[in-house]
Amino acid sequence: MNNPAEILEQSYKLAQKAKAKSFVAADEFWEKIEFLCRCNTNKAPIRLLMSCLLAKLHDPAVDIRKPYTEIGGKGTFSGRHYDELYIEAFVHKHKLPCNPTTAYLTPAFRNIDRILKPDLEMVGRPKEAYTYTLEIIDAVHKNKERADNVLNEIVRYLIVVKDENEQRMGQLIAGLKQTNDFLPLSSEEIIILIAQHLQCKNASRLPVLIVAAAYITASDKIGELPLPLHAHTAADKQTGSVGDVEITLKNDEAIVTCYEMKDKPVSRNDIVVALQKLAKKKIKIDNYIFITTGPIDKDVADYAKSLYEPTGVEFAILDCIGFMRHYLHFFHRLRNSFLNIYQELVLAEPSSSVTQPLKEAFLALRRTAESDR
Repeated sequence: MNNPAEILEQSYKLAQKAKAKSFVAADEFWEKIEFLCRCNTNKAPIRLLMSCLLAKLHDPAVDIRKPYTEIGGKGTFSGRHYDELYIEAFVHKHKLPCNPTTAYLTPAFRNIDRILKPDLEMVGRPKEAYTYTLEIIDAVHKNKERADNVLNEIVRYLIVVKDENEQRMGQLIAGLKQTNDFLPLSSEEIIILIAQHLQCKNASRLPVLIVAAAYITASDKIGELPLPLHAHTAADKQTGSVGDVEITLKNDEAIVTCYEMKDKPVSRNDIVVALQKLAKKKIKIDNYIFITTGPIDKDVADYAKSLYEPTGVEFAILDCIGFMRHYLHFFHRLRNSFLNIYQELVLAEPSSSVTQPLKEAFLALRRTAESDR
């Protein structure tokens, strides 16, 4: 048996050499693999599939349909082990357009105790992603396609998608190069630009990046910095974090301000949960701020205000655009730096947090805004 990491590297070398030549003969498999590799809204199936194929190549005795030890019987294996130990390092090393974290903790692939057959009902979107994944696994199990060819084809197509993405991004970024006499967008123009970005699909991560960019930009002025951001899909219990964005004083690790983002109206229960979280972690902060893209209920806002005296923590609810407008006018001379840092954060996010179309949308929107002046 070869080392799993070596199997992956060999696959990468073969995929690079193949370029436009497919490793699978049947068009139906090529099309299904293409769909999975190009699926921007759900990258979990491709990682699960890669982990199953790798396990089969590493140990031919395993049953590729049984990547959960809970299934029992002969041929079971831990797909999560292969995913976290080998696939994760592989996709990070080669910057392949996949989820940065394991597929086995996503809702559809968590705690399965049944064999992965085509008739297994899986809940998730798009439905085709799960259907195709199960069909490909079944085809390999029935020897209709070889595991190495399918893995090579997946890696080949991920490289194709990666190269296409980089080429488009390079073209878009090149169109944004500013000259010395360039007049930066005004604060209000930046607000309009980012508001348009917030209206795009799958934009729930963006308010986090807006707040983080605001603090990074003004850190020298205010003496405060955001802690490194956690993964978008990671729960607070997993990360040990208090909020989505945590602010500390410079040269001090103690958290002084927490931001929690909501893409819906903040409820009284949201505030109660925040109070419980602070009490459980025994963290003393100065203020806890909810940033929402939804309307603000006056009664809930009043309840938040009322907590300062009994808790010593100031709770507030701010709308995302209002926060940004006040910030940009207050730090007017930093507005272009803020926009550039926001862009850097957006482009640096993994595709599971900010999809490739959402990244490209921002660059296109910015190019339009700057070319219209």
